[in-house]
Amino acid sequence: GGKDRRSGLILTIPLCLEQTSMDELSVTLDYLLSIPSEKCKARGFTVIVDGRKSQWNVVKTVVLMLQNVVPAEVSLVCVVKPDEFWDKKVTHFCFWKEKDRLGFEVILVSANKLTRYIEPCQLTEDFGGTLTYDHMDWLNKRLVFEKFTKESTSLLDELALINNGSDKGTQQEKERSIDLNFLPSVDPETVLQTGHELLSELQQRRFNGSDGGVSWSPMDDELLAQPQVMKLLDSLREQYTRYQEVCRQRSKRTQLEEIQQKVMQVVNWLEGPGSEQLRTQWGIGDSIRASQALQQKHEEIESQHSEWFAVYVELNQQIAALLNAGDEEDLVELKALQQQLSDVCYRQASQLEFRQNLLQAALEFHSVAQDLSQQLDGLLGMLCVDVAPADGASIQQTLKLLEEKLKSVDLGLQGLREKGQSLLDQISNQASWAYGKDVTIENKENVDHIQGVMEDMQLRKQRCEDMVDVRRLKMLQMVQLFKCEEDAAQAVEWLSELLDALLKTHIRLGDDVQETKVLLEKHRKFVDVAQSTYDYGRQLLQATVVLCQSLRCTSRSSGDTLPRLNRVWKQFTITSEERVHRLETAVAFHSSAEKILQECPEQPEAFTEMEQFDEIEAVGKSLLDRLTVPVVYPDGSEQYFGSPSDMASAAEHIREKMKLVSLKKQQLRQPEATTPES
Repeated sequence: GGKDRRSGLILTIPLCLEQTSMDELSVTLDYLLSIPSEKCKARGFTVIVDGRKSQWNVVKTVVLMLQNVVPAEVSLVCVVKPDEFWDKKVTHFCFWKEKDRLGFEVILVSANKLTRYIEPCQLTEDFGGTLTYDHMDWLNKRLVFEKFTKESTSLLDELALINNGSDKGTQQEKERSIDLNFLPSVDPETVLQTGHELLSELQQRRFNGSDGGVSWSPMDDELLAQPQVMKLLDSLREQYTRYQEVCRQRSKRTQLEEIQQKVMQVVNWLEGPGSEQLRTQWGIGDSIRASQALQQKHEEIESQHSEWFAVYVELNQQIAALLNAGDEEDLVELKALQQQLSDVCYRQASQLEFRQNLLQAALEFHSVAQDLSQQLDGLLGMLCVDVAPADGASIQQTLKLLEEKLKSVDLGLQGLREKGQSLLDQISNQASWAYGKDVTIENKENVDHIQGVMEDMQLRKQRCEDMVDVRRLKMLQMVQLFKCEEDAAQAVEWLSELLDALLKTHIRLGDDVQETKVLLEKHRKFVDVAQSTYDYGRQLLQATVVLCQSLRCTSRSSGDTLPRLNRVWKQFTITSEERVHRLETAVAFHSSAEKILQECPEQPEAFTEMEQFDEIEAVGKSLLDRLTVPVVYPDGSEQYFGSPSDMASAAEHIREKMKLVSLKKQQLRQPEATTPES
């Protein structure tokens, strides 16, 4: 880094005790001499050969080698001799002898005398000078510079090849050029950072002082390196900027091509295998299980579609991001891709949703059909079981249950029609997503199946309704039968009550003719009521027989009721006749007795025949005797009218009147007795 008095560069060659390789030294000198500029080289070199630690033969060889390496540039060679110098004669003779042939002057000098030829400020401390020099620092900086220069030059060539290739003719050549040299061998950012750090170091050493504070002048090689580094950095920045733009364009084009490729993959799959899957799935199933199996298959198809729909969402986001970037040259293409992708995906999604809704409607239809079929089966089973109720109430309950089931079937059939019509409406719209495929045949099968199910349910329901009508009539007849039997039994009870009332309460015979006639009239009315009750019971039992014949069944109680009715009526008739006979006898008795008792004594001619009194007495005795006799029924049983006290009371009235008649008879006999005496 030092300079001689002629401003020539000083080249120091330190020699050591070890064997020095002349080849390595020659290469090193060539490298060092290639660093300065031609202007510096023109001023010549002063070479300091430090031989203090070497032998004379080595020093001599080095000096002679300078002739071959830098003969024109070397102006002075200063050989620093050791303290124990070589043979003066030999050394002086040799350098003197070779002076003209070498072309430069060789001076043997001690280290402390070297300042006679070179200023101390241009010498390092090794030679007693003050020049600050750190060989390792210089070597490291030089290595950095060499590396930067090599890498930046190579990088510039690569970037230029890439950038120039991107500007060439056809798109095919452009892509081929970029493909072959797209990635540089080194990282441009790293090289630029190295260059900036090197330039900063070089510029810093230009203005800063040494560690001792002494001003330091930069070496020529460093001054020369600064513009080289700056020029390389400028070129690198320019090429790298172009390279980044090329990469951006390439990345955008690659991204666009990838998006286009993925879009076409999605479109091709949806319009190909995806649409084919939907084309093959046209049926709706003929049962709940079949519809559920089709739904499961459709879910598998939806699962496959969902993977492609996820790709669609991702692609749509990427396209939206590119559209927001605002590159006008790609807007039309991106919008066309986005529109194409959206149209296909939305159309396919609509078809999936349509198919899912269709299958759901079919499942609901078959569910309603199955429920209705089960209701019809239950109703038919109920109709097929013979009715054997215990009473009319149970029949009414069964009839109510039957009506409820029939109403439920009506509602179920109405719901089936609604579901079926809705399903038919959806099937009629199926052609809109058939992608040109004729689905008439497939739709006809589905339509025929739906209509067949509804017609079959209608026929089954009609058959059940007919059977319900028959069962309803039969059950109503059974209700009527039970009602007739109950009413007939009630008529028997009423007639028994009338008989009981006749025996227990119809006892009095009257105190006179008028009262007895009134009792007789009341009794006839009472008999009319009993006759009506009996006739009503007979009619009911006749109706029971007719109903049993219609129902083809044997009444459970009619066989017992009719004999009971006839028996009670026979007993009532016998009792009534006895009551009538007694009342009529009482009327005759009271009529005759009252006639005699009311006749005046002045009319004796009325009593001329005493037989009337005897007749009255005979009637009275007959009536009294009849009161003590029970009513005898055909079965041998006997019944008395009222209690003994009641009978005694009735008999007492007859006896009193018979006493009056007897007294009257005696009164009439007394005049007859006195007349003869007189």
